[in-house]
Amino acid sequence: MAESGLTNVEIYNVRGTTMNIYDIAQLAGVSIATVSRVVNDSPRVSEKTKQKVRVIMEENGYTPNVFARGLGLDSMKTIGIMCPDVSDAYMATAVAHLESRMHEHGYDCILCCSGFEQSVKEKYVSLLLAKRVDALIMVGSVYAGSGEDDSMVQYVRDAAKQIPIFLINGYLDHENVYCAYGDDYQATYEVTSQMIERGRKRILFLCDSHSYSATQKLEGYESALKSHGLPVLGDLKLYVKNKIHTVRDILLERRDLNFDSVVATDDGLAVGAIKYANSKLLKIPEDICITGFNNSALSICSDPELSSVDNKVEEICNLTISNMMKILHGDASEVIRDNKIPCKLMKRCTTDF
Repeated sequence: MAESGLTNVEIYNVRGTTMNIYDIAQLAGVSIATVSRVVNDSPRVSEKTKQKVRVIMEENGYTPNVFARGLGLDSMKTIGIMCPDVSDAYMATAVAHLESRMHEHGYDCILCCSGFEQSVKEKYVSLLLAKRVDALIMVGSVYAGSGEDDSMVQYVRDAAKQIPIFLINGYLDHENVYCAYGDDYQATYEVTSQMIERGRKRILFLCDSHSYSATQKLEGYESALKSHGLPVLGDLKLYVKNKIHTVRDILLERRDLNFDSVVATDDGLAVGAIKYANSKLLKIPEDICITGFNNSALSICSDPELSSVDNKVEEICNLTISNMMKILHGDASEVIRDNKIPCKLMKRCTTDF
């Protein structure tokens, strides 16, 4: 009997209050997937474990409702996708690839563009749960929080009590949340280190957010400076809106800035730095070395072409869909929740290392 979608069931007791499958799993001391298999009498679970879970349910007067058993027989065949901004190159690439792969497996999708406001993100998660999607994919490290305020990701944890959550480009340690992301820390550490080893001493860090991914990149940048005996200077960490001309204009206006290279957390930011260098008649990479991130189309459209970190978006999406299909077909035991993918710098014309 199929187990797809069963993690979004509710279980009702005789007094009319509700308890979700996550609560049953906690009481029984087993995983959500195990409770799902017990409800469907899966042969993958030992008789001893089945008896243990059933006793917990019986002692509390709980039984799966009719809708839950219906899901055990036939899932909704629909996956929710959330991203902050589908016009973003990284997110657009990820969403397009995810949708294509889901269709190959016979699943439809519902896309929600949540923006960055906390209340809107929570609203869309509630909406998708109400649609009874089988799982939810969240594209963007903004959904993983920044690590400073744990309450900002509580809505993700709560959703994971009902359905499997798949987080792309971020990491959140919680049961039923499966993460796949590039190793942004290591990639930025290596890029910064190579710049220093080529004699660069004032490396500007260009960023547009405080998300999980951005924080990892910043830590990689700072660690490289420290390991090479260089100071971490606040005036060389610049947060600016990710608009090419905005970046160019701000760099031109900031005459107090003195830098010989740029590590940007996005290709758009890096192209803005290229336009700044061209406006100042600086030679690239002789006078200024520049790297971007995401290896997007912008990296080969710029002049000169931009060296950019490839954070393996298609590989991450393929892994996410593969793990999702295993979980929706009852193979959760084979799925790793923390999947860190090595990145690779695609060297072009803006670097000399």
